[in-house]
Amino acid sequence: MEWSESYQGGVEAERLMFERLAQDMMRVQYKTRSYAKAADIQRAFHSKAVFAAIDAELTFVDDLPEDLRVGFAAPGKSYSAILRLSNASGYGQPDYMPDLRGLAVRINVSDQEQHDLLATNFPVSHARDARQFVAFAKATAGGGLSRLFGVIGLAFTFGPSETLRMIRNVTTGRNRKIRSLALETFWSRGAMCWGDRLAVRYLFRPAPNAPYAPDPSKTDPGYLSAELARRLEVGDIRYELCLQLFVDRKQTPIEDTSVEWTESASPPIKVADLKVSKPKTGDAETIANARLVDELAFNPWNTTDAFRPLGNLNRARKAVYDASAAYRHSFRWTTPVPLRNRVAGSIARSAFLVINRFIAWHRLPLRLSLLNLDAFRYVLREKNLIGTDPVEAPPVARPTPPPAIAEGERQMRTYDGTFNDLSAPKMGAVGSTFGRNITPVFAPELFDTPNPVVVAQQLLHRDTFIPARSLNILAAAWIQFQVHDWVNHARHPLGQKDVVVGLPAGMKWTSEVGGKPEDVMRIAGNMEISGYDGKQPIYFGNAASHWWDGSEVYGPDSKKAKDLREGPKIRLVDGHLPVDVHGFEVTGFNESWWLGLSAMHTLFAREHNLLCDELRRQYGNWDDERIYQTARLIVSALIAKIHTVEWTPAILATKAIEVGLSSNWNGPPTNDWLTKAGLWLIDAHASTGIPKTMPDHHGTPYSLTEDFVTVYRMHPLLPDDYCFYNHKTGAKIAEKSFMDIQGPGADEIMRQYGLRNTLYSFGTAHPGAITLHNFPRALQAFTRDKEIIDLSVVDLVRTRRRGVPRYNDFRAGLHRPRIKHWEELSTNPEDVRLLKEIYGDIDRIDTVVGLFAEPPPEGFGFSDTAFRIFILMASRRLQSDRFLTVDFRPEVYSPFGIDWIANNGMTSLILRHCPDLASMLPRNASAFVPWRPVLLGGEKQDLEKRAS
Repeated sequence: MEWSESYQGGVEAERLMFERLAQDMMRVQYKTRSYAKAADIQRAFHSKAVFAAIDAELTFVDDLPEDLRVGFAAPGKSYSAILRLSNASGYGQPDYMPDLRGLAVRINVSDQEQHDLLATNFPVSHARDARQFVAFAKATAGGGLSRLFGVIGLAFTFGPSETLRMIRNVTTGRNRKIRSLALETFWSRGAMCWGDRLAVRYLFRPAPNAPYAPDPSKTDPGYLSAELARRLEVGDIRYELCLQLFVDRKQTPIEDTSVEWTESASPPIKVADLKVSKPKTGDAETIANARLVDELAFNPWNTTDAFRPLGNLNRARKAVYDASAAYRHSFRWTTPVPLRNRVAGSIARSAFLVINRFIAWHRLPLRLSLLNLDAFRYVLREKNLIGTDPVEAPPVARPTPPPAIAEGERQMRTYDGTFNDLSAPKMGAVGSTFGRNITPVFAPELFDTPNPVVVAQQLLHRDTFIPARSLNILAAAWIQFQVHDWVNHARHPLGQKDVVVGLPAGMKWTSEVGGKPEDVMRIAGNMEISGYDGKQPIYFGNAASHWWDGSEVYGPDSKKAKDLREGPKIRLVDGHLPVDVHGFEVTGFNESWWLGLSAMHTLFAREHNLLCDELRRQYGNWDDERIYQTARLIVSALIAKIHTVEWTPAILATKAIEVGLSSNWNGPPTNDWLTKAGLWLIDAHASTGIPKTMPDHHGTPYSLTEDFVTVYRMHPLLPDDYCFYNHKTGAKIAEKSFMDIQGPGADEIMRQYGLRNTLYSFGTAHPGAITLHNFPRALQAFTRDKEIIDLSVVDLVRTRRRGVPRYNDFRAGLHRPRIKHWEELSTNPEDVRLLKEIYGDIDRIDTVVGLFAEPPPEGFGFSDTAFRIFILMASRRLQSDRFLTVDFRPEVYSPFGIDWIANNGMTSLILRHCPDLASMLPRNASAFVPWRPVLLGGEKQDLEKRAS
């Protein structure tokens, strides 16, 4: 009979289960450490190494049967091996305590191929599958009372008979008296492939002539180690590696590891000898080698496909063991939720669910609105994080273990975003797929319905500038500065894979500089990633990293970064960014370039260089690379802080948002004991400030999302016309259109007017309101890479083709009620008429249009629906980032760097480089709200006359 595997619920369902089990196993490790009062996280099991050897040898027998000659298994072939013998407990308990014992062997075939074999000194597992195994581990971790309740829980989950069977199995295995681990037999307990046809279990049994051992000690906590050391003084330790072949599903099951493959059903066949000799090194080196072995992460999936593990429990081992090892090495983290939070948080969310039906969250008293926002965020984390990067299912063998992580990648940000999460090095890196907050809707039949050109012309295009009077233009420049760090959908060159949009009758469009007018608009298509499950492509990779790493300043790769540097500093010419042959300023990202971006990039390049000087003074023995990378860390964190506690509260000008986002960074106000008590009760994680917590991806690998990109379509913020003033006298310097200060013209204006006058002029002027009929005229025929685009049309086309749901579905996906009447979306009768006329069906309203049309809460610069994405992603970008959580510490940033970030913000940064602006900047408000204008003498008198 041929063997086969079966997947519980299917391959994908089983993978998701394994991810949950991995989280559970990390919690077991946390619980074990707490109970044992250990300093560090240990292995979930087999915590105490009894013996380790790095120079063992595995030799296959000369008469290896023909059908067992597979891969590296060849007659007479020898390989070096690493051996670890251990007690099975997760506590480092004495050898004389009742326990199972384990054996782990790593066979070194070559630098490109290793095989890990793991076995235990009892022939079967207590658990039938991975779910039982992890449940039993959770139930029996901790102290006596915890174990009692755990066992009761097992009985409810699996039934009394299954629970008793598991307890009997473990008790029988643990209570055996062990004289010597050299005399023990170790069984794999799970099956594995042996070539294309065979399925086997393996065992290591002691060599027949193994010397006798004395009775086990009842007092020596290390007697097993001592016995092996004495044994090695007089000879080698040898085990025989034997295979048991699959017979049939009943006698030798693949999926049920609680059933023994008996020797009568499948007699063991000796295939190799494992020899351990006395170490040739001195005591110091032997101890050091044992420490290295103890740091290894053994995993049966460190092998080749010809020897891959089989069965549910074995399939789970890859994800679970990797997570456990990563947690032990501080590459991955988990933060158990206190019982009070689980209980009180659930009650609070249920209460707010009722309250929100009658009272909007922003109309509640301050503390209630803060707790309500926390409840929103919890629900969104549970239901609105959708990973889209390809995942491995079923697990695949890897010929070598994951490589060691270089020290530089542990301490400093990489340029491409790799190794932010050390347990998943590619997470959030350049090229990673944009995730989703809402299940995507891919509807090609609606891509051009209604015509996006008509929608843009009738509902988006600006007739009269509508200002946002609570902000200044720096707020508009800032958000584009940030978006260029976060997101960059790679595009095909125009003419390769264009999106073709039909034009209204009689309209012509020229899509390329020097091109001919056509009846269609051609838009450079995004580079797609193939869809899953046979669906058409709706996934796209990010050409920037997803992390908050200042890539717009420093560049997305090492080559670009190197080109921007002079020693540890960013190259500047007379305090300004250098320009390329096209007249564009040279920086990390200069697409869609205009004077606002030039000001931001210049300001932060100067800040980087000033930090290099300060770090050099503080740490004179540092080399250029250390200074550069530390300054880069400080600048990136300062940018994240400014966005969190200054820009966002400026555009969402309510007290609840100010307190909430400040708490994201700093924790709740120290004098607000009531808020602190409320958060302690329902969300302890939120009561300290994210930089003081551990990374948490909330069950989904971190990425920015297409929905996040959609709500950041804030192009109406840009005015079409600008006035520039002298910051000292208030005298007008010039009036310019947006087209005058964009592209290569930005550098000329920056050098002519200077950074101080530019910042002052932007600080005293208003951006546009994020609403309908306010899309900048300058962006309605904008040249980018020789492509002429109407960006308002592009925003609609991109959103539709990336599978972002239409507005009503978008609302529903964020747990807001669907709108049923057109008048719910706008109080303007003319806008209601246009919406009805253009869309016909209320469910076809574009998300971009709906977000602009929706009346925002008082003080908000954009809609409450868009804000739901902010609630989720604003904290996620901090919470997932290692360098803004666990590694936001003096050892990485330097003590000077941590102090610098704590004591600085946008205002102090501006004043450091432009001290003349001190009297104009707001005293007790963000630098993104309107500044005080300098009045000319005559203008001042004229205003006073008018006032009188």
